[in-house]
Amino acid sequence: MSGPPRWYTRDVSRETSEALAEYAALIEKWTRKINLISPSTIPDIMDRHIWDSAQIYGGQQGIWADLGSGGGLPGIVIAILRKGEGSNDQTILIESDQRKATFLRTCVRSFDLNAAVVAERIEMADPAGAHVISARALINLTDLILLAHRHMAPDAACVLLKGARWREEIAQAEQAWRFSCAAKPSKTNPEAAILEIRDIERV
Repeated sequence: MSGPPRWYTRDVSRETSEALAEYAALIEKWTRKINLISPSTIPDIMDRHIWDSAQIYGGQQGIWADLGSGGGLPGIVIAILRKGEGSNDQTILIESDQRKATFLRTCVRSFDLNAAVVAERIEMADPAGAHVISARALINLTDLILLAHRHMAPDAACVLLKGARWREEIAQAEQAWRFSCAAKPSKTNPEAAILEIRDIERV
């Protein structure tokens, strides 16, 4: 079992590294039955999915809501890292696909995580009152802000993994929303970025 990549600067215990590796193995097993990740990415699952997700975690406190959680990327990764650092804060995983929600519940039980699975559409789920909102490879930023806005507590932040078109998505979103946005390059994909979005208001 290998530990975190060199660029990952937070402390990761052996137990946490083992849990992340076990989670990756669960994804691989379940992907044979349901589409959690592209099968072609399985050989590179740790860097391509696990550590790609982990890079958005900076020890943020409070309720964390992961929208369209799918196979738990990044939500389960975040919950495992939080547990490893001794955090008691809850992670909420919102995923409408019932089979994927079953997988998420399996992970929550397997790793004894302080996490709740909400098997509903994001726009139908009760507002999460989250202090942090995450999403990975979900939808365009304009629509994502619309979905995230109702789940955010005051002063909350969205931490979003976006692909090569992230600048274009910001420009489009600014036609419908006012917000502050800090972008930093992804550690796992030079064309991608992590967007931290705050202070969301309708135009």
